[in-house]
Amino acid sequence: MARNPVLRTFSRHLLKPIAFWLLALPGLWLGWQWGLLLTGQAHGLGFNPIETTHRFLGDTAIRILLVSLAVTPVRDLTRWAPVMMIRRRIGLAAFWYALLHILAYLGLDLLLAAGMSVTGALAGLWRDVAERIYITLGMSAFILLIPLALTSFNRMQRWLGARRWQGLHRLVYPLAVLAVLHHGYMVKGQQLGPWVHGGILALLLAYRLFGTMARNRPQAKASAS
Repeated sequence: MARNPVLRTFSRHLLKPIAFWLLALPGLWLGWQWGLLLTGQAHGLGFNPIETTHRFLGDTAIRILLVSLAVTPVRDLTRWAPVMMIRRRIGLAAFWYALLHILAYLGLDLLLAAGMSVTGALAGLWRDVAERIYITLGMSAFILLIPLALTSFNRMQRWLGARRWQGLHRLVYPLAVLAVLHHGYMVKGQQLGPWVHGGILALLLAYRLFGTMARNRPQAKASAS
C-alpha cells in the first residue's frame, strides 16, 4: 500500500494539513455559530447555547480521543504506516477540546450564567467535582490527559526515554474509560451516545488486549522450551 505513488504523495504533502483542518472543523463551526448568535442571526445552538456549547465540546473531545485510539488498529489492518504521523496531533486535539469543555463550563456556566465571581466559580467547580460523580469522572480523565499532552513532543519523548514514555502514555486507556463513564453519568435517561462511545472503546481495548496476548504467546513458548 505504501508503494502506491498517489498515497505516498498524499502522505508526504496532504495528510497532516487535511488532518489539522478536519480536527479544527468542530471548533470553527462552534465559533461560527456563536458569531451568528451574537449578531442576532439564526444559529444552531438551540434554546440553551451555553449548555449546547460545553456539551458539544465534551462530545467532540471524547470522539477525537477515540479516533486517536483507532489510529494504531487502522495502521495494523491497512498496513498504511503514514497514518501514525497524525496520531500525536489527534491526541493533542482531544486535549484542547477537553480543555475548552472545562473552560466553557467554568466561564459560561458558572461565571456568565450563574453570575459568580472568579473565586466563586472556582469554588463552585471544586464543589461540583466533589459532589457530582460525572464531574469527578470527567475531571479525573482530564487530569490524566494533561501529562500526555505535555509529553507528546519529540523532545519530551527523548528526555523520558522510550520505555518510560510508552508507560506514561498507557494512561490513555484508563482516561478513555473515565471519559466515557463521565458522558454516561452526565446524560439523562438511556441515550444512545454514551453506549456508542462505550462500544467503540470496548472494541478498541479488546483489539489491543488480544494483540498483546498474541505477541506474548511466542515469547512464552520460547521461554518454556
